[in-house]
Amino acid sequence: MKNKNSDDSLQRNSVPILAWDFHYEYLNELKGLSDDLKRVSKISNEFIWDEKKLNIQERIKNEVVLVTDLDLKIVFASSGIKKMTGYKEEEVLGKTPKMFQGPATSKKDLKDIREAVKKQIPFAKTLENYRKNGQTYKCKIDASPIYNLKGEISHFIAFEKQDLSA
Repeated sequence: MKNKNSDDSLQRNSVPILAWDFHYEYLNELKGLSDDLKRVSKISNEFIWDEKKLNIQERIKNEVVLVTDLDLKIVFASSGIKKMTGYKEEEVLGKTPKMFQGPATSKKDLKDIREAVKKQIPFAKTLENYRKNGQTYKCKIDASPIYNLKGEISHFIAFEKQDLSA
């Protein structure tokens, strides 16, 4: 025969497993953020960027950060890329941001972006992009060239987030 008091005690002191899942997920996000900052700092130090001027440490918390070389090949993608696009970082490295574009992506906006890159000037656009599974999403992009301390462009950086207002 079961002891009713021990059953009641178990119910009062138990924590739903769901709470641990949220905690674990949060810890993984913090670890990902820390890893992202270390990796982007390594690139920054190698190419002698002014990290504070770029405000990466603050922006990486709420936005996906993509860094491309001068040929627009992705050399860094923050861990948030998976949540926004469905692609893991290793799947986007070495490719260009064109991989997120498709038939619904505005040709005019793409032309404007190409012009800005050619002129090596900052730009901000909202594009209709594509996830790995083919679904579209509105992506707010704030991008600019990155200059080293010698004043030479070494990379481009884009801060991206899903536009939920659309």
